[in-house]
Amino acid sequence: MNTFLDLLVVLAVAALLAAPALYGAARDHHLDRQIRAARQGARAPGTTKRPRPGNRPARPVSPWAGTLSGKPLGPPRT
Repeated sequence: MNTFLDLLVVLAVAALLAAPALYGAARDHHLDRQIRAARQGARAPGTTKRPRPGNRPARPVSPWAGTLSGKPLGPPRT
């Protein structure tokens, strides 16, 4: 009976040591699939289609934006 319990303890310790490595490998594989899908232009499964924040048209910024006095900081931009 002691031999069986010793075997169970060794297997439990081995599982505790291997679990984080297996989890990391599975996560890395999932990220690789997402990157590959993004490079091919397809959406990865489980993602929603949202506009990218950088795709908005640029607003013209007035030269006095951000000043407390409301006066321009320098010469007007062209």
